[in-house]
Amino acid sequence: MCRYAMVSYKPHYACFNCRKTFKRRLMGDIKKGETSIFEAKCPQCGELMANIGLDFESPKKDDVKKWEHLKSLYSVGITFHSCGCSGPGYIPNSKEKLIECFEGIKKTYLKNMDFWRTRIEPSTKQEKERDLNKNWHKLSSISPNYKKEIVTNQQGLDYWHVKIKQVEEKLNLIK
Repeated sequence: MCRYAMVSYKPHYACFNCRKTFKRRLMGDIKKGETSIFEAKCPQCGELMANIGLDFESPKKDDVKKWEHLKSLYSVGITFHSCGCSGPGYIPNSKEKLIECFEGIKKTYLKNMDFWRTRIEPSTKQEKERDLNKNWHKLSSISPNYKKEIVTNQQGLDYWHVKIKQVEEKLNLIK
């Protein structure tokens, strides 16, 4: 655990219309029973703002290109959330890098799909044990009960098909 975990950061909310950000009180700071704790409206235009995360640094208001990029990041689920210790991780700094990032993820998912297409499903107890020892990381990504149940190739194909479709939907939002 980070030794600075007791530091309390306020989340940043961004209004992409007004190109402004605001910090907001933490849930623990808000009185019980208050109904507005889950939504943040822009004080300027009244539209809902995006919870962009603790580690967000706002670009200048007139930097339209950066604001559009931030809006693209948010639309595909990339924000600046972290505990404050090591930051939010890799965040692509351009549309091209964002597309490259998702194309890389898709490529990895396609490789996983290939595994499930070519895997020979075990039929004997010995084959099941060998498959479990050799492919536990692939099996565990499909089912949390991979040690107790047989994970079929079709389950793996279905799982990675959904994941690939999700990445393609994000790529379509960006392009």
